[in-house]
Amino acid sequence: MRKISFLFFILSSILIHTQQSVESNFWDNVRFGGGIGLALGSSTNFAITPTAIYDFNDKFSAGVSLGYQYASANDFVSNVFSTGVLSLYNPFEGVQISTEFEQLFVNQRLDDFSDSFSYPALYLGAAYRVSSYVSLGFRYDVLFDNEQSIYTSAISPIVRVFF
Repeated sequence: MRKISFLFFILSSILIHTQQSVESNFWDNVRFGGGIGLALGSSTNFAITPTAIYDFNDKFSAGVSLGYQYASANDFVSNVFSTGVLSLYNPFEGVQISTEFEQLFVNQRLDDFSDSFSYPALYLGAAYRVSSYVSLGFRYDVLFDNEQSIYTSAISPIVRVFF
């Protein structure tokens, strides 16, 4: 009975130690970031997109994002919520290739007319890595539909900041 108790104690200690090591290693590889935008004037625009990524190694990261955008001008008001997944690939120093899938949920109102719809966006991007925290570049929405999109162009800038 003593041998079984001792063996149980040893195995429990190993499992607890292993579990603690895995948890700390996981969170050591998670980075948070995202984007914030604000424009005031004849129209008001506000956007926030928190993002979390997991660094699998120095070359590859993947993560998720949530977003909210508000816009108003005269009698027009728009609220856009989004969810997304992204992957980042750093083939060599200074270069970052990205893919992002985003589902946007749009609520718009103009005078007495209101509309709600959703649409997908699939971005392929390339950026220059200014540092391990900041990347600047452009992305292209391959699913861009001029009739559905809230944006005027399939091309948009990339400004990524992760800590």
